[in-house]
Amino acid sequence: MELRHEWKHLITVADRLAIRQRLLVIAAPDNHGEQGRYFVRSLYFDNPQDKALREKLDGVSRREKFRIRCYDLDDSLIHLECKRKIGGLGHKDSCLLTPEEVHQIRQGQLDWMIQDDRALVRELYCKMRTQGLQPKTLVDYTREAFVYAPGNVRVTLDYDIRTGLGCTDLLDADCATIPVPGNPIILEVKWDAWLPDIIRDAIQLENVRTSAFSKYAACRTYD
Repeated sequence: MELRHEWKHLITVADRLAIRQRLLVIAAPDNHGEQGRYFVRSLYFDNPQDKALREKLDGVSRREKFRIRCYDLDDSLIHLECKRKIGGLGHKDSCLLTPEEVHQIRQGQLDWMIQDDRALVRELYCKMRTQGLQPKTLVDYTREAFVYAPGNVRVTLDYDIRTGLGCTDLLDADCATIPVPGNPIILEVKWDAWLPDIIRDAIQLENVRTSAFSKYAACRTYD
């Protein structure tokens, strides 16, 4: 399992604008969306005891989270993902789903998953059956992403984070959402073995420390 370093920082609007301007000079906007900006919607899974939420809040070193994700509500590119964390390192497994498969998972029609040729689909099936994982909440936000080839660096600025409350329909464009408390803005930095100094300098901010902020946890505030 290939692990990547991950940093998260809570930042201000002014910080976001300053970092964005610096990154435009040295890095390339991600090829998704318009100039690296796009809308992200994720449907997160948890069990009746809120295992994923509790492990995050308790700071458990080894943990995982399943989600289904799409971009700009485009149903032609839907990802099933499992984010695995070991300390400050992360790994993501991913495979594609169809809109019909997403619908079946939401409705609890799972039998087709057990013999699917995608290992991640079979893993989700097993954990839905044995751990009681189920669709829990939608998380929406706008993302601006930049990439820098040396070090395989990816920097993202996430803002306008909203929760879908009780709605779990990933592809429902009319799903009502509300902002999470505090309107947080998140700077995320991911890299492989080393973080180039030019990127480190570009994201440097005074009085900003690494944060354990979780969009999923923030969106569960209204439960």
